[in-house]
Amino acid sequence: MNRRHFLITATALTTLPIALSAQMAPEGWLDYQPGMIKSLLAEGKTVFVDYSASWCSTCKAQERAVTAIRADSDAYETMSYVRVDWDEYGRHTVTTSRKIPRRSTLLVLRGDAELGRIVAGTRQADIQALMDLGAS
Repeated sequence: MNRRHFLITATALTTLPIALSAQMAPEGWLDYQPGMIKSLLAEGKTVFVDYSASWCSTCKAQERAVTAIRADSDAYETMSYVRVDWDEYGRHTVTTSRKIPRRSTLLVLRGDAELGRIVAGTRQADIQALMDLGAS
């Protein structure tokens, strides 16, 4: 193996885990796949949806708030948590049909209804109030 092939292979092997982890949903979340939200709602579940991007600092702040709220109470575990990757689905029907204006949008859905939404908000109290809508 010549030096160029070695360097290319070594670089690919060291960056692959980083690339894969950037695309994975946080623990306790489902990575969106087409039709997933519709299926969960049809099963009668309440769905908390996070439209986020791995590079978005507001999205990370929201994720920390949701994680902290969930850790404090089991009341929120009745909902299904779905992360929609903005970079992949920002122009997809799952985004456009709900008129999602940007990444860092959080929604709570039940049946055919949107119970509430937050756009770019990071206050833990506001996010908890949104989550309370789905937990009741």
